[in-house]
Amino acid sequence: MNILAFDIETVPDTESGRRILDLGDLDDADTGRAMLHRRRQETGGRDFLPLHLHRIVAISVALRQKDRFKVWTLGEADASEGEIVARFFEGLERFQPDLVSWNGSGFDLPVLHYRALYHGIAAPTYWETGDNAQPFRFNNYLNRFHWRHLDLMDVLAGYQARATAKLDEVAVMLGLPGKLGMHGSLVWDRILEGDIGAVRDYCETDALNTYLVFLRFEFMRGRLGAGAYEEEQERVRQFLKDSEGEHFRQFLKQWHSQPVWQGQ
Repeated sequence: MNILAFDIETVPDTESGRRILDLGDLDDADTGRAMLHRRRQETGGRDFLPLHLHRIVAISVALRQKDRFKVWTLGEADASEGEIVARFFEGLERFQPDLVSWNGSGFDLPVLHYRALYHGIAAPTYWETGDNAQPFRFNNYLNRFHWRHLDLMDVLAGYQARATAKLDEVAVMLGLPGKLGMHGSLVWDRILEGDIGAVRDYCETDALNTYLVFLRFEFMRGRLGAGAYEEEQERVRQFLKDSEGEHFRQFLKQWHSQPVWQGQ
């Protein structure tokens, strides 16, 4: 397996917001409030910003490669957005893993596109569709119906928007911990408070939940047998046991998954 499950966390791109709204030298907190207020006016109440106005503060990945499994957040806690976005695409260039996400087609990847555009980051392998590498013509990262990027939410919903589900609810349904008390709506507050550590921990648990739902999906579609499925889960458990970090300990403690072949 060469699988990379990933998740991103974002906040308002206040630098662009200041320019677009002509806010001068207004600070980040007030600029963010102005951007959200304008968005509520535009939408009649919703304050979720357009994807091009998100700034990435964390990218966490769960990597299954050869005989190892690892979860981490790209870059150090004080790394710039440009650095962590570049690291993400550099990893794709080097290893060409199969990507796994939850709503990656609808959110994570489009945001990464805009931020790579903003920072001038080249990613030729990611954008390859077969002109220079024939295998990518039939299986690339960009085609919604290809498997080099698997958006679990989209696939499980049968590509029907009305059938989509939240990762947290699907994870809990399967005996996984889900959000562990944190939520995406709290990320901006944590960043304003200077608590990037809490955001990185939260992003890592989302990558974990995504990967474990993916394993269940692989069992469901026959790519993992019952024994192999349990072995892969045990590999994740062992990583959590061996890892530092209270969020990993809490994740392991609240993980109540049962063997699927017993009909649980």
